[in-house]
Amino acid sequence: MRNITGWALSGIVLLLMAASAIDKISGSAHSLEMTRSFGITPAIYRLLGIVELTSVILFIIPKTGLLGLLLLSSYLGGAIATHLQHGQSIIFPVAVEALIWIAALIRYPQLWQWNGIQKINNSV
Repeated sequence: MRNITGWALSGIVLLLMAASAIDKISGSAHSLEMTRSFGITPAIYRLLGIVELTSVILFIIPKTGLLGLLLLSSYLGGAIATHLQHGQSIIFPVAVEALIWIAALIRYPQLWQWNGIQKINNSV
């Protein structure tokens, strides 16, 4: 059941992030409005869509899932900062970020077992 839940949540992440990326890459009217509101060029916005799509693909592939997790976390951190800077709601990027981490914690139980603080203290 845990495995199914992790993959179902990952599938939702894939659908949400891929739709967002394709919107950016395609240059839709919505994406052009976003470029104006953020003050960036359509070419840069397309590049962000490529980064977003690459990151979500890496997240879905089991062997590269942790790399995808880190890239998506970084990407969404930037999205949250950009939304805050421009006075826009951060509810959607925060919710997607939480969903990504929940899916990752279910799919990669070793994330629960990291004991970095103890390792740092023992090496000093």
